[in-house]
Amino acid sequence: MTNDQVVIIVVLAATMAIFLWGRWRHDMVGVAALLACVFTGLVPENMAFSGLGHPAVITVACVLVLGYGLQITGAVDMLAQRLLPKSTGPTVSILVLVGLAALLSCFMNNVGALALLMPIAIQMANKQSLKPGQILMPLAFGSILGGMTTLIGTPPNLVVSGFRATTDMGPFAIFDFTPVGVAVAVLGVVFVALVGWRMVPAREQVDTTGFESGNYLSEVRILADSKSVGKTLGEVDLMLEESDAQIIGMIRGDVRISAPDSRRVLRENDILVIEVDPETLASTLSAMGFKLEEDVSETDEEPEEKRNGKTEKPGKQEYLESKQPQEKKKTKPKREEMVVQELVVMLNSPLVNRSATDIRLRTRYHINLLAISRQGRRSIKRLRSTVIKPGDVLLMDGAPEALTGFATQFGCLPLAKRDIRVPKTGKALTAALVMVLSLACAAFGLMPTAISFAAGALVYIVIGLVPARSIYTAIDWPVIVLLAAMLPVAEAMETTGTADLIARVLLEDVARGDAVFGLVMLLVVTMFMSDLMNNAATAAVMCPIAISTSNQLGVNADTFLMAIAVGASCAFLTPIGHQNNTLILGPGGFKFGDYWRMGLVLEIIVVAVSVPMLLLVWPL
Repeated sequence: MTNDQVVIIVVLAATMAIFLWGRWRHDMVGVAALLACVFTGLVPENMAFSGLGHPAVITVACVLVLGYGLQITGAVDMLAQRLLPKSTGPTVSILVLVGLAALLSCFMNNVGALALLMPIAIQMANKQSLKPGQILMPLAFGSILGGMTTLIGTPPNLVVSGFRATTDMGPFAIFDFTPVGVAVAVLGVVFVALVGWRMVPAREQVDTTGFESGNYLSEVRILADSKSVGKTLGEVDLMLEESDAQIIGMIRGDVRISAPDSRRVLRENDILVIEVDPETLASTLSAMGFKLEEDVSETDEEPEEKRNGKTEKPGKQEYLESKQPQEKKKTKPKREEMVVQELVVMLNSPLVNRSATDIRLRTRYHINLLAISRQGRRSIKRLRSTVIKPGDVLLMDGAPEALTGFATQFGCLPLAKRDIRVPKTGKALTAALVMVLSLACAAFGLMPTAISFAAGALVYIVIGLVPARSIYTAIDWPVIVLLAAMLPVAEAMETTGTADLIARVLLEDVARGDAVFGLVMLLVVTMFMSDLMNNAATAAVMCPIAISTSNQLGVNADTFLMAIAVGASCAFLTPIGHQNNTLILGPGGFKFGDYWRMGLVLEIIVVAVSVPMLLLVWPL
């Protein structure tokens, strides 16, 4: 064993130990490992940051942007509303939901797919009288299983493809992972839906929000193509129950109706006052064909006293504002530049006892009031005419700098951002079409995968599906940095001969030259490592070993690389092995040891299914 081999083994051992310790973020650990290799001469200085330009890293970043576009346009909400069953038992409901998660994970990052479906899963748990975790864990596992079916579904597949590109064989194609991945995913999803969810401990949900804003009162306009046109108010109220929303009033023309007759037939342009959970707002709008009634004209924002021919002596706050230097007329921000933010009205806020109309919220600040959350109190007054009280939570829509300035001027407290989205009407199909074209270009070899998805991300930005200011927030930068840092480290394993050394030890002392046994062993070791450390890092560490093992055995390297891809993607034993497992830890009320009960059986199924499929599709 050479000095370089000793050093790289020490660096990798220390890196994995720190990963398991969990004190530092994964990207910090990856950068530390990279710098250690640079300082010891294992990685040349001019190659230290070569990973940032690696096609796998570029592809991951672009896929995250494309997935974000599908999310904010409501494309996934539309798909969920059409595919999910309305009234069935828990087994069928879980099967369809987990299957949808696996399907979405084929074409977008599996973390994003889970985030989109989590609110639906929690609603489903309430309707089926189950604990949230009994649906959240199957959902998380299903999204992980779906991710292994295509090149872009999960970062480990991209890492494996990147290592294959360093050989004379070139990278994997986008659907090379599909035969083995689909077989594993289908059987895994069936097990999870039919049997696995019954093995999940029924834990109480842990409150991790820190602030519960309650339901919002929102005004929604019925569009011409809405499914509610021509239906009675009672029928629409029943449809809204699927999203845990309810109608508490309506407005037709200038007439405001409280407790409207359930037999009243709804028309186009009627305005409904609905009570809705903020995290299901987007799915409600998409499912019903509603649009938030946030577009008001300047004449609508005249104070009610003026519209009624009354005058009133201005108060102290109005007087002070009128004496402030007049600002230059602000340019109205473009729709794609606007974001949604929750603001809490503090006790001493100048907003107290005033309405959006009084302060000319839209015309003066270019901010829309989408909804108000007021615990225990209801009103069917128009939102822009509603008098604001201390403790109200306002759902505001505007440019980030406008919202920040407004919160500062009016003494409001911004809440931490959460998944509250307003779908972009009419753009869901466009977003889906761009995604399909990007996939097609990559699948048929018209463009390299990284180029194809970079072009798709650029189209999203140019046509306004993703705001330019949101590009970098849509990308999970810790994952990008981790990949870029670990790729040169893993390459150092190969250049120093360490991968060959480890492979030789495994073959001679454990597998004893048996290729099939060596394949099974590499798969199991990779799965075990992925349960304890980041899955992309696991793939980066194991790929050189897989290539060296296949070379020494004189067999097909693709078989071993695909085993690494499967093993790195299947982390079901702990909450730290995969980000999806971590995301459900709090909402599901889980403990560290709750995952292995279903996860261990699922990993055994993965090994039992994947090994024969690997040998069939990628013969040794």
